[in-house]
Amino acid sequence: MNESATYAEIVTGRRSIRGFKPDPVPRAVIEEVLALAIRAPSSHNTQPWNFTVVAGEPLDRIRAENTRRNLEGVPDSREFRTGGAIGPQHRERQIDVAKQLFGVMGIAREDKDGRLDWVLRGFRQFDAPVSVVVTFDKVLEGSDIAPFDCGAVTNALVNAAWSKGLGCVINSQGIMQSPAVREHAGIPDDQVIMICIAMGWPDESFPANTVVSHRKTVAEAARFVGFD
Repeated sequence: MNESATYAEIVTGRRSIRGFKPDPVPRAVIEEVLALAIRAPSSHNTQPWNFTVVAGEPLDRIRAENTRRNLEGVPDSREFRTGGAIGPQHRERQIDVAKQLFGVMGIAREDKDGRLDWVLRGFRQFDAPVSVVVTFDKVLEGSDIAPFDCGAVTNALVNAAWSKGLGCVINSQGIMQSPAVREHAGIPDDQVIMICIAMGWPDESFPANTVVSHRKTVAEAARFVGFD
């Protein structure tokens, strides 16, 4: 994880980080990451994305309120469409990474307390010192292009962060209670909350940080038409 790494090294070396050091991340470093991320392409150069970078007491309030509301059974209020049931192959990949994570964390299948603790970590954005809330302009709501573009900039952001030595995990559990995020992060009504990214310096002693999810091969993911 250094700025002299090639793009290929960054992309293939990056992994989701779910355990962070408590050390703060300087604003200047985050600004450098964002400056790289916003080079991402967007449809017709609309650049619909906006970033609210939250730390300190406001982030602690979001964590506490998100956790409290979820534990009290308040319905999920994420502002993107979550869709219905996923296909068996998608579920298999989901289970695969969960097995890896629970395995390295020593959380047995019957360990209800351990599994609950893991869920609570997600609600708290894995206790990262920084949360980047990605939003898009509400005037574009209803089109799939704006969320697509937010996906592009989010990918660019996590790779840019990795190049600076920062770890990230894209985490929708942390914004399940969007009113709490809006209130404590001061997100205006003309923005749609798309996703949040937990960010910080990786704690290399945290077992889950060793997990690298299995990926489809090019042969599985791609079809080539019109090639010899």
